[in-house]
Amino acid sequence: MPAQSLGSELRAIAEQLARSAGDMALIGRKSGDITATTKSSPTDMVTQYDKASEEMVTTGLRTLRPDDGVVGEEGASREGTSGITWHIDPIDGTSNFYFDIPMWAVSIGAVDEHGPIAGAVYAPALGDMFTASRGDGATLNDSPISVRSNPLLSDALVGTGFSYHADKRGAHARRVTQMITQIRDIRRLGAAAIDLCFVACGRYDAYFEENLQSWDLVAGQIIATEAGAIVTDYSGNAVTPAQVLATQPGIQSALIHLIAESSEK
Repeated sequence: MPAQSLGSELRAIAEQLARSAGDMALIGRKSGDITATTKSSPTDMVTQYDKASEEMVTTGLRTLRPDDGVVGEEGASREGTSGITWHIDPIDGTSNFYFDIPMWAVSIGAVDEHGPIAGAVYAPALGDMFTASRGDGATLNDSPISVRSNPLLSDALVGTGFSYHADKRGAHARRVTQMITQIRDIRRLGAAAIDLCFVACGRYDAYFEENLQSWDLVAGQIIATEAGAIVTDYSGNAVTPAQVLATQPGIQSALIHLIAESSEK
């Protein structure tokens, strides 16, 4: 099967499963029946709907793509033989979900030997479905999207995120303090997949964060890239979950310089 056709197929599957899982979780959130435990730190939460969402997605993938690999935030893991691996964040922004803040999403992305090939990020409480596949562009609710055109760092609205660990939050806060007077403003939503999609559709000029995981990145990366964003590490090299910078092209060089300068102070 040609790569483009495969990408389109995987995109449709990601959208289908993200919508089903997201709608289920939204119904659960509205019911008010939420229980939560913690994982890596007291602020790293998981609810029963994170687990139910991941189970719904992985069950769907077993049926639709039984030969694919799977990596999920809540423990799903399966080796595949097809060359495709799915990276699943069943609820990205669990703290937002728990506190009934609408900035949470189901993020489902597929990777092949060349990197992200397709993905969907569904934010049910916002009514936003972002999707993309390699070479086919990105959409928001089926309408094409693209990054903002803006050459001025001083006019850039920039998203970021903070670690679950207090020492790393403090270090990043000091960096952001140095940056804040050089840009329009900072936003911190608490959901990396949504942040990446906000770059894709022009709601942000850029987003940067460290210490993510593959399930935070893959779907949002392909959506941002297909919308015209440049996704790298803080130095402009190949992106990894450890260090993510997604930006529209007009401010990339200036923002890389600002991040480096602010990190040294």
